[in-house]
Amino acid sequence: MQTDHIGIAVQDLEVAIKTYEKILDTPCYKREIVESQKVETAFFRTGDSKVELLGATSPESVIHTFIEKHGQGVHHIAFEVDDIENEMERLRDNGFTFINNEPLPGADNKRICFLHPKGSHGVLIELCESIKLP
Repeated sequence: MQTDHIGIAVQDLEVAIKTYEKILDTPCYKREIVESQKVETAFFRTGDSKVELLGATSPESVIHTFIEKHGQGVHHIAFEVDDIENEMERLRDNGFTFINNEPLPGADNKRICFLHPKGSHGVLIELCESIKLP
């Protein structure tokens, strides 16, 4: 398991993209809307991992709710796994609870799931698996 990306919740995606292009000295390489999560994402490469900016596309978005409660900032840390179902089973067997019971479609050609932060010391953990293309 390796770190895939760090997700950062932002109020204004356009402004945040410009800020992170300056900080990281690299352009945003990919933007994507994830309807199932009601977010728009923007990705930056940072060595072997990435930074994902997350902007709400709807007041019903979890990102909108997160920003209202906590303000902008780190939302989650994502770890790449080879087999998301096996990892979910292993973690359930070890007493962890998931926010979603089945993997969901995510950004960047991934299937994703989230561990409840109560079990990981207040940190929202995302597991992600790359979708194998034929």
